[in-house]
Amino acid sequence: MIGFIKINLRDMLETMEASEVNDILSEFYCPQNKDVEEFLKNKAVVFSEQGIASTHLIFASYKDSQVLVGYFALASKHFHIDPSGKSVKISNTLKRRVAKFATYDRSLGKYIIAAPLIGQLGKNFNNGCNKLITGDELLKIACDTVKEAQRIIGGKFVYLECEDIPKLVDFYEGNGFYNFGRRELDGDEKSKFDGKYLIQMLKYLGR
Repeated sequence: MIGFIKINLRDMLETMEASEVNDILSEFYCPQNKDVEEFLKNKAVVFSEQGIASTHLIFASYKDSQVLVGYFALASKHFHIDPSGKSVKISNTLKRRVAKFATYDRSLGKYIIAAPLIGQLGKNFNNGCNKLITGDELLKIACDTVKEAQRIIGGKFVYLECEDIPKLVDFYEGNGFYNFGRRELDGDEKSKFDGKYLIQMLKYLGR
């Protein structure tokens, strides 16, 4: 992570005044995804304090100071994978890895996997800070953070969900994620997204 500094929001809350933390979070601006912006400004602190999700802020040097360039949030997640490929065709490579590391539920006919969820991921477009980090770099930092945790607690996968937008799906697939299914939107999510479902994506972090 050369050139970037990663700070857990929870550590900031323990060492800084709440007003100082809020000032930093208020600098985040993401017009492409208002849900990402709204989470950081209105939910991240509470979720960190309650242990629901951990938010990690990424800073870069710019004009002799450290500026917020992006963030991601991680949470624990259980989900199912249908190996039959009825809804989405699953690659043989993913099938082999899932069969090796997941638990098969015969009653459901599906595999059950516990993996960290990248629940939020976004760059800060305030004052051009987004130009100081690429999406690939931000996603790699998130995946590397998951790998660090899995060296201690175990695990081989990381999971995320995204809208069914070709450019967005291509971005994640280009970074090693596999599309394995769809999840229908919950009631409170329907006002945030245009579609009726989210694409479910999985990446193997075994190496």
